[in-house]
Amino acid sequence: MYFVSEFKLYATRAGHLLASLVLLGAVTFSSSAAEPTAIIDLWPGSPPDEPAAAALEAEADLTKPTDRLIAGRRIIKLGNVSKPQLHVYLPPSERRNGSMVVVCPGGGFTILAWDLEGTEVAAWLNAQGIAAAVLKYRVPTRTRENRWLAPVQDTQRALSLVRSRAAEWSLAPDRIGTLGFSAGGFTAAHVALQPTQRLYEGVDAADQVSFRPDFVVLVYPGSLVSDDTRELKPELAPTKSTPPFFLVHAADDRVPSENSVQLFLALRRAGVPAELHVYQNGGHGYGLRPVADSPVTSWADRCEAWFIGQGLMPAKAR
Repeated sequence: MYFVSEFKLYATRAGHLLASLVLLGAVTFSSSAAEPTAIIDLWPGSPPDEPAAAALEAEADLTKPTDRLIAGRRIIKLGNVSKPQLHVYLPPSERRNGSMVVVCPGGGFTILAWDLEGTEVAAWLNAQGIAAAVLKYRVPTRTRENRWLAPVQDTQRALSLVRSRAAEWSLAPDRIGTLGFSAGGFTAAHVALQPTQRLYEGVDAADQVSFRPDFVVLVYPGSLVSDDTRELKPELAPTKSTPPFFLVHAADDRVPSENSVQLFLALRRAGVPAELHVYQNGGHGYGLRPVADSPVTSWADRCEAWFIGQGLMPAKAR
């Protein structure tokens, strides 16, 4: 376990700040580096178990002028998502290293922090030669009886779709993982910790392909522990076949750091490779943006080193 106390403020890397919001259907291609390579509808028809009323409100950025700024800038709070999609970002072919990450933004199952925990993360991954697919999963689902079901279904489907197109995108099918923030962290964790139970009926050939991620990165994940005991929920217990995890949290996060700590301990007990970074402060919802008086944003540097150690990207020249 790693407890970090540092005082150097890490600025966001050049090229991290990618904030493109494209609300299109079917498959769209773009040659612009600031735009997705492709936008793919997740489901060929209506998503499973989707209430008919979900499409009544138009998908939109719900950010208000009075909302809190992150590192001095607004974020895109994408809401009313009833048509889930994958926004695919591929590095140039000469820099692509074969790894792919499906990115699950957070937002409390109410909105998606689309740029902060989505497109900016895709830009960072692309800078490492790693392909990224930002998942626009269904929200809001918070008032549903099982608020995580639709997001988990969408994540399972996304991983199967990406792996089914590995050859087309020059990806290694055994180097496809997930990176989730907050509620998206719970979603990514659930998919990895229950990798054999597809929560919907298969709809096409892509669903014959495994949705198990080969590695998982969780940044300030929530809902992994019980509210009363702060112990890991039994249904999320890892096994020896669980993929490797990289976990990040701040000790002063309003979403308790026990979510990451207890999962880390369970992973170690199961013999699963895992790395945990708990920072003294930093709060919640920073993504890759710098947090004043905290080195928490250096998590990305630690994660790059972990990617290298896992064989997901080559070591950088010194």
